[in-house]
Amino acid sequence: MILIVFAITGSTSAKFAAPLTEFVGVEKEMGVWIYWPVRILIIFPIYQVLLVFFGWLFGEYTFFLNFEKKMLRSMKLGFLLAE
Repeated sequence: MILIVFAITGSTSAKFAAPLTEFVGVEKEMGVWIYWPVRILIIFPIYQVLLVFFGWLFGEYTFFLNFEKKMLRSMKLGFLLAE
């Protein structure tokens, strides 16, 4: 179940990133050094939210919430957690 949640989350966040990147006004023609970093920065928060959402949807909310907290702390982004 956990692997399915990771797969669905990754695919969904990548799908959402394309229209959001376009909405922001960043296009592939701008070059790989602009397009891909912006796209990754857009995907990152989408992925975090969707991971917990799909975890909840598949009954693994606690696991993915703890996973999310651990990942954010390891990336030195623990200040984003409202605890």
